[in-house]
Amino acid sequence: EALAAATERFQALDSPGVLAHVSEQYRTGPFTKPALREHLLTMFTLYDTVRARIRVDEVRLVDGAAWVYSTGEITGRLRGIGIWTSALTWEREPDVARKENGAWRLVGLGP
Repeated sequence: EALAAATERFQALDSPGVLAHVSEQYRTGPFTKPALREHLLTMFTLYDTVRARIRVDEVRLVDGAAWVYSTGEITGRLRGIGIWTSALTWEREPDVARKENGAWRLVGLGP
């Protein structure tokens, strides 16, 4: 499962492993794959341990794309301090994935 594999790579602080699940064409508003890379690197600098809890609420297939609605939370333990904090939470947020070279990758919601 793509979500489990991406979550495992995230919790291993492996930004290339996470980004392997994201299309080069990823875009949600102004947010692109290079921006996502920078966010991951910043997060992995701030936190020595991260956890992602993600629940898939619904999946809708539309014209070969999977609209995935999820709820989740990302938490991290601040490096050097050891305090756990919530870094991001969301509820029933959509994202879009497509098959690229035989694997599902996030492509985003567009401009």
